[in-house]
Amino acid sequence: MIDLSIVVPSYNEEESLGELTAWIARVMQTTDYSYEVIIVDDGSSDGSWAKVEQLHQADSRILGIRFRRNYGKSAALSEGFAAARGRVVITMDADLQDSPDEIPPLMDMILRDGYDMVSGWKKVRHDPISKTLPSKIFNRVVRTISGIKLHDFNCGLKAYKSDVVKTIEIYGEMHRYVPLLAQEAGFGKIGERVVRHYERKFGHSKFGIERTIKGFLDLLSVTFMGKFGKRPMHLFGSLGSLMFLLGFLAAGWLGAKKLWFVYHGASAPLVTSSPYFYFALVFMILGTQLFLTGFVAELVTRNAPDRNKYLIAQRIEAE
Repeated sequence: MIDLSIVVPSYNEEESLGELTAWIARVMQTTDYSYEVIIVDDGSSDGSWAKVEQLHQADSRILGIRFRRNYGKSAALSEGFAAARGRVVITMDADLQDSPDEIPPLMDMILRDGYDMVSGWKKVRHDPISKTLPSKIFNRVVRTISGIKLHDFNCGLKAYKSDVVKTIEIYGEMHRYVPLLAQEAGFGKIGERVVRHYERKFGHSKFGIERTIKGFLDLLSVTFMGKFGKRPMHLFGSLGSLMFLLGFLAAGWLGAKKLWFVYHGASAPLVTSSPYFYFALVFMILGTQLFLTGFVAELVTRNAPDRNKYLIAQRIEAE
């Protein structure tokens, strides 16, 4: 096993790849670490792959993976993590906005200080307010919901122990939530380091405002899967039972009120003439549907092939 794997997702970044790999080489020359650079070409339509092949011919430590089409950053990271052979894995973007000069201190935090994962914090960003403002709101929401005290969940510059990237599963748009996935997998020592952020030198950003909307939807997904992925009945059953009980009590109150008027010989309106009757009915119907949803989800979970798959850190066995 080598010391370091640097995973670089790339999409139409032909102009920056040569400068990035040269910068990485200069930094690594100042250390004694063995390393590899894995460039994952995410279906680029420019000459990125030809550039990767050229770089590999010049330096065998530069490796490449090419997708047939654009799948997104999560897919690129997933394949890069699977191919990584290093004790430490560092990810960075290919657009030269992340500095390879941060590699040695990030490695020190993993190897010397014992962190499972270290996330970069672009405290000073060279991006337009259309990116920085939504990012601040997004990070505050994720920090509040997850309880992980990071300032920049979406920073591409991160360092991991090999065990972390070989354990977690990244899919869809989950690359934003690697710290949450790592925490759910039992890797609780997550650190942060302020890193330098550079202005984009070539090309333009590949992400638009839609990533903010997708980000919040993915946050709901990863939060639900982390807490209720193996016990969906605890969520749907609890909500369904509560809603059904509220509707039943409301309907019972309306019925008791009707009987009280009848018993005392007073004129009483029809139960169905009260809007509360329909609210009660809707609550009971929704409660029943939620309960059944939880029941069906529980059946699916119980029959899943990985229902008893748990993350084991170490094991002592009989000799």
